[in-house]
Amino acid sequence: MLRGIRGAVGIEENTREAILGTTGDLLKRLAEANGVHPDRISMILFTATTDLTAAFPATAARELGWTRVPLMCSPELQVEGALPRIVRVMILADTELGPREIRHLFLGRAAALRPDLAEEKP
Repeated sequence: MLRGIRGAVGIEENTREAILGTTGDLLKRLAEANGVHPDRISMILFTATTDLTAAFPATAARELGWTRVPLMCSPELQVEGALPRIVRVMILADTELGPREIRHLFLGRAAALRPDLAEEKP
């Protein structure tokens, strides 16, 4: 079954290292938490708030060796009062997990986006 796996993370500073390191950590944690291997990933959509300009978040997946996974980056909507410096991820993966078994991860400051799904409380 193709399932969506969601995640988000706050990026502490607008640098290539911060964007790629933090996004890469989120991707690894999402894959591990859900037992998903890159060969089972259909695609990953990344969004980033418009204050993150130092790197494409999708580059983090390439740096993990996920070279055959289709990736797409897009800017996040600019909404008044929204959290700054956030990368969001939607992984579409083939998995045997049911909807209630999927572990979505909202880490660091991004935990405020979905406190009901956050691994770390804001």
